[in-house]
Amino acid sequence: MKRSPVGLTEVADWHNLAAAFHRAAYGKRARPDVQRFAANLDGELARLRAEILDGRIALGHTRTFRIFDPKPRTIHAPCFRERVLHHAIMAHVGPVLDRTLVDDTYACRTGKGALAAVHRAQQHTRRWPWWCKIDIRAYFASIDHDVLKEQLARRFKDPALLALLGRIIDAHHATPGKGLPIGALTSQQFANFYLGGLDRLLLEICRVHGFVRYMDDLVWWGDRHGQLREALAAVRVFAGEQLRLEVKEPILLGRSSQGLAFCGYRILPGRLLLSRRRRRRYGQLRRAWEHAFAVGRIDARTLQAGYSSVLAGTLHADATTWRRNQLARVPLAEPLAAL
Repeated sequence: MKRSPVGLTEVADWHNLAAAFHRAAYGKRARPDVQRFAANLDGELARLRAEILDGRIALGHTRTFRIFDPKPRTIHAPCFRERVLHHAIMAHVGPVLDRTLVDDTYACRTGKGALAAVHRAQQHTRRWPWWCKIDIRAYFASIDHDVLKEQLARRFKDPALLALLGRIIDAHHATPGKGLPIGALTSQQFANFYLGGLDRLLLEICRVHGFVRYMDDLVWWGDRHGQLREALAAVRVFAGEQLRLEVKEPILLGRSSQGLAFCGYRILPGRLLLSRRRRRRYGQLRRAWEHAFAVGRIDARTLQAGYSSVLAGTLHADATTWRRNQLARVPLAEPLAAL
């Protein structure tokens, strides 16, 4: 296996760091920490470059908060300086990791995404009569540091780069020796890369007929119920022994004709429906925008933009009647009645 020669010199290149700053600052220019960094950009980038090359850059400074969309999660957002570092690293490391992945892996990849994964899943649902769907229990918190570093060492040869990647990995622990922080660019890329061997097991060893993965949600298809069970047994062994992960129960296995819930949609061979969670989330967001307008926090133009953004998330589904009913309701009736 030929390893990549990418090293710290490429990561710490001045032009690479400057481009990483602009990517990290995109949409965040009004934040005080971004403005402070930008006010002395040349000096900050020079210090960042020196610390990268010397191997003494500080890591692990994060802002922790909770979100509840689509389910409760703890986010560990790196400080802005560390975000610049992550973008600089992934400008060179990311393409190498991406080339190791199979085509039907859709998370965190240019030209892919959740909607592309859904459309691909619908193609498989039309072709094959059975599907099996799994996900990994507490995936980000369960990623084993030693296994991940060993995987990276098989892709990169520069010891200094591997040492920096190892320090980034070790800067966060959910339990001793395990866990990546949700909210970091490096974590997203590492987590997507971590399951690459499982993808190839299903496609090249188990020879499943169809396969789609979106981060730790995996679905595969076949023409026999028993074939899917055999692949599932192999997945359990590989995940436990090679990746030190646990497949979450219950396992979902069903007929394609009856549909499949995946990435916020109910996928049927001839239709694409909104999941209950996505419909519920639409209602929550719509009411939040209306309440903000009712109490004077936003104006009518911002409210209309909010309506459009919330509705846009439903446009790819076959839900014309549902959307018509939502648009026909009396705007602001509920939030005004609550005041």
